[in-house]
Amino acid sequence: MHTSAPHTALPEQRAAVPGPWIGALTADVLLVLVFAGLGRRTHALDAAGLLSTAWPFLAGLLLGWLVWRVHRTPFGVWPRGVALWLTTVAVGMGLRLAAGEGTAPSFVVVTLVVLGIFLLGHRALVLVLRRARARRPG
Repeated sequence: MHTSAPHTALPEQRAAVPGPWIGALTADVLLVLVFAGLGRRTHALDAAGLLSTAWPFLAGLLLGWLVWRVHRTPFGVWPRGVALWLTTVAVGMGLRLAAGEGTAPSFVVVTLVVLGIFLLGHRALVLVLRRARARRPG
């Protein structure tokens, strides 16, 4: 009989249960809305304006969740978190371009930086907190 040591996965390697991926997706959607709200702060910040700014990036975010199967490791930074971030920005910019909206190089850079901090930052924070909790005695 062959016995092996039990496999203990890091938090980002565990199979996702419904709660974690729903929380991660909710955080992602809220952070994209915050990004859009920050961009519109010099304009009238109403629901229609916010959604008109956010929809391309929300579409990119949801496509990224599906394509990269982010639900499997919803708080993983690499590779799924990075792929999600870049997909969100690329699809969002493509849709803005198709809709005749602005895609100035400075806007692309700001979008990459802010959404990178938002989409990767909350994942990194969750992983750090989980690892710290796992190291705590008793």
